[in-house]
Amino acid sequence: MATDALSERLSSKLHLQTKTVGEERIRRAKEKDDDVAFCTMFSMDGDPTFKCCLGKYCLIGDPKKTDPGTKKMEYKTRQWHEKCFCCVVCKNPIGTKSFIPREQEIYCAGCYEDKFATRCVKCNKIITSGGVTYKNEPWHRDCFTCSNCNTSLAGQRFTSRDDKPYCADCFGELFAKRCTACSKPITGIGGTRFISFEDRHWHNDCFICAGCKTSLVGRGFITDGDDIICPECAKMKLM
Repeated sequence: MATDALSERLSSKLHLQTKTVGEERIRRAKEKDDDVAFCTMFSMDGDPTFKCCLGKYCLIGDPKKTDPGTKKMEYKTRQWHEKCFCCVVCKNPIGTKSFIPREQEIYCAGCYEDKFATRCVKCNKIITSGGVTYKNEPWHRDCFTCSNCNTSLAGQRFTSRDDKPYCADCFGELFAKRCTACSKPITGIGGTRFISFEDRHWHNDCFICAGCKTSLVGRGFITDGDDIICPECAKMKLM
C-alpha cells in the first residue's frame, strides 16, 4: 500500500512538473510572439479551463475532456487535444511536423503548398523564389521564354503580340515592318523611332539623302524614284 501511495504521489508530481514546464515554454513563446505550437500533458486533476477549439467537431467527442495522461497542443491562444491538432485538408495529425496557420485553420506543409502556393502558369509547378510576373500572372524565370525560339526573356527586352511574349529578334523577323534602306526590321523596342512615308518605312538613322547622306529627319525631302533626296541635291540634279 505504501509503495502504491508513493508511486501515485510521484506520478502526480511528474504530471504537475510536466505541465509547469510546458506552461513556462508557452509563456515565453507568447512573450516573444514565436510562431510555434507546444505539446503539454494534462495534470491528473484535468484542466477545467481547457476546451478543444474544434468544438462540436472534436475528434475525442468531448471538447472539454481532459483524462489523465491526455496530451494537448497549444498554439497562440488556442488549444486542441493532440489527436485534434491535424491538417484541415488531409486530416493527418501534425504532431512534431511543420505546419502553417492560415486564418483559423491549420495546414500541413504539403497541403498548404497544394492549396495556396504560387504556381507557374506554364508548368503549373510551385514557384519557390525568383519568379517573373507577366500580365499579372506568375512564371518561373526559366519558363518565361520567347514564344518562337524559347530563349529566356527574364531580364531581357521583349514585346508581345496576341498576349504572347517574343524576344526582339523574333518579333522583328515575324511581325515588324522593314526599313526601306537597310531591310532590317523596325521593332520600336527600346523607344526606337522610325519614319513612314506612303507605303515605305525607315529607321531614323536610315532616313538620309541618297546623294549627300545627310539626315532628312525633320527636313523637307524629294522622292527620286526609289530614293529620297534633300532639296539641295535635287537642285544639283536639275542643273
